[in-house]
Amino acid sequence: MTVRILIVDDSEIFRTGLRAFVEAQADWEVCGEARDGQEAIQKTRQLAPNLIVMDLAMPVMSGIDATRQILREFPGTPIVLLTLYITRQLIEDARNLGIRATVSKTTMDRLPDCISAALRGENPDTPMG
Repeated sequence: MTVRILIVDDSEIFRTGLRAFVEAQADWEVCGEARDGQEAIQKTRQLAPNLIVMDLAMPVMSGIDATRQILREFPGTPIVLLTLYITRQLIEDARNLGIRATVSKTTMDRLPDCISAALRGENPDTPMG
């Protein structure tokens, strides 16, 4: 089964790189892209992705606000949050909201494992046990 992933980030250059990164993985495809949280909500409604990779800081609507709305309408949708600046508090707040994983844009090598874990319903931000 092919996993359909929605990429949400305000940087076109970053989205392009992330698309290539995601599509290099077996059985993953990018079903759409969004530039901000508001567009992410619209694309989620239109495309019904299996997973969303969501930037934290964007114009119009943040990744956190978009996640709240998306999870109200589509509970259980796996969301992986991307950010430049990661803290334990952000990870905890994101997890409490329903975000499956928080990944620093400086450690993108972790992204495939985090996406795989999120698809399995696991939370890679905490030790597995």
